[in-house]
Amino acid sequence: MPGSPRPAPSWVLLLRLLALLRPLGLGEACSCAPAHPQQHICHSALVIRAKISSEKVVPASADPADTEKMLRYEIKQIKMFKGFEKVKDVQYIYTPFDSSLCGVKLEANSQKQYLLTGQVLSDGKVFIHLCNYIEPWEDLSLVQRESLNHHYHLNCGCQITTCYTVPCTISAPNECLWTDWLLERKLYGYQAQHYVCMKHVDGTCSWYRGHLPLRKEFVDIVQP
Repeated sequence: MPGSPRPAPSWVLLLRLLALLRPLGLGEACSCAPAHPQQHICHSALVIRAKISSEKVVPASADPADTEKMLRYEIKQIKMFKGFEKVKDVQYIYTPFDSSLCGVKLEANSQKQYLLTGQVLSDGKVFIHLCNYIEPWEDLSLVQRESLNHHYHLNCGCQITTCYTVPCTISAPNECLWTDWLLERKLYGYQAQHYVCMKHVDGTCSWYRGHLPLRKEFVDIVQP
């Protein structure tokens, strides 16, 4: 209809959602709930390995009154692990320009490669932010790299729970306890780097590193 407002692009709506989710009193902070790498892969629409060719600041929408900006990264896609049904080849990825909206800063024009996870919006654009799993490829362990092809995808029926304090016990048979923060005081510690929460034929899940069971202290922490 002439004169009717045009619907906002999906990435603009996502920017507004990120602004609404910004914690009160932390105007310049980006806050994300912790997630194990396996959870990130399972919950992301797109998972790729890529190099960043260039970056450019672009308007968030065609509306002249919209002052929001986006960073557009031109990338060279090396391999796609997830998202084949949504997009064939990714040339650009977008992220908020404002760091308080969880914008991601990546190194352009370098030899660095990244593992990138993100969303594919309704207009086909790929959107990433700091709450996605974004890591330099060289920082990933061999288990993580191998799991991108199969183990992470095949075990999305498992639930991973972050342990912050003891006691910490499973509440369902398909649950694995993620104890990196409890044991190492960091999220992406030894367990995140070297173990996969795998589902068995009986529906239960447990941590495995290749063919080796997880060390007992990771399985169920019940005592201080």
